[in-house]
Amino acid sequence: MSDRNTRPTAGRLEILKGGFEGMTNDIDGDEVVIGRNPTTDITLLDEGIRREHARVLYDEDVPGNVIEDLASTNGTKVNGKRIRTAPLSEGDKIQIEQVLFRLPFVKD
Repeated sequence: MSDRNTRPTAGRLEILKGGFEGMTNDIDGDEVVIGRNPTTDITLLDEGIRREHARVLYDEDVPGNVIEDLASTNGTKVNGKRIRTAPLSEGDKIQIEQVLFRLPFVKD
């Protein structure tokens, strides 16, 4: 049985296109904010991206990581579908404007 304060699942986002291809960003901690603001956890340079565009967080009800669009005009897509909130699984592709991420694996 795992401790409620210990996240059993974390992951990594790999940039596939949109600049910085091949770079990876760990999804560790309770929340990872993606946006154009230099203070976000994952900072993207595309002008069409909001300062705080989306966030990935751990949801113990799933259990696992979910992504939430932060009311952006142009939206966030998971596997080609525009979402407000969606659970994430290994291999999912996340698109924010011209940037395409892939969740290549989940660590236990």
